[in-house]
Amino acid sequence: MNSQTSEARYRLGFIGAGKLGGSVIRGLVRARFCQPGEIIASEPSEAARAELRKDADVIFAAENGEAAEKAKTILIGVKPSIVLPTLREIRGRIDNKLVISLAAGVRISSMEKIAGARFMRALTNTPSAVCQAATATACGTRTTNADVDLVRKIFGAIGIVAEVADEQIDTVTALCGSGPAFIYAIIEALAAGAVKMGLDANVAVELAIQMVFGAAQFADESKLSLEELREMIVTPGGTTAAGLAEMEKLQTAKGLIAAVEAATKRGREMARENP
Repeated sequence: MNSQTSEARYRLGFIGAGKLGGSVIRGLVRARFCQPGEIIASEPSEAARAELRKDADVIFAAENGEAAEKAKTILIGVKPSIVLPTLREIRGRIDNKLVISLAAGVRISSMEKIAGARFMRALTNTPSAVCQAATATACGTRTTNADVDLVRKIFGAIGIVAEVADEQIDTVTALCGSGPAFIYAIIEALAAGAVKMGLDANVAVELAIQMVFGAAQFADESKLSLEELREMIVTPGGTTAAGLAEMEKLQTAKGLIAAVEAATKRGREMARENP
């Protein structure tokens, strides 16, 4: 069946509905961007399908080609190393359709060589599941204004959206895609410090999570600079000053900067591995 017939019945098709693709689906359903029945997904993992069914009763395709053929807009949520092979598999079914890659390390130019789809990239993260995603999008050479508007609406429903150049996606991958893992490591370390000083482990984790959530929300809503926000808390000779001094001694900031740099460089390496 040709993909350009009137057989497309689903609003969105996901090829790959695991950790990231599944998070986006959960967020879209939670935000009521669309009904679960308007989504068709292809996912080989039975465990992933079972988990997704708990939150979103989407339609599952028997194989990638079915999802590609029956959906109007396709989102590619597979691992970066299999994005291009997957596109080769379905290229006859996606011509002239909008195809959005969620993968790091695969340039639009590489995808455009394979199929005649209108390719875009959307680098998002797992907080999309709770409609708190940070997403950056990039356009391809065939992208239309209508495509840009649709992608902004899709990802705007589950968080904030910024538009960047394709080559900047690697940095966004490091900041937003990998970033939640860095934050979880920070939360874990803060809680461990509290446990070391005598607090119950469960209480420490609960308070640390809420502290980070509250600090981030206040930073967003106050519109103050990060320096001004710090100065609101620091009292010379006080507890916060003592803690910040220790962070400076251990070069905590340099470690976090290095984490973003390393993740960005790895994204660029992956792009070279997927020409």
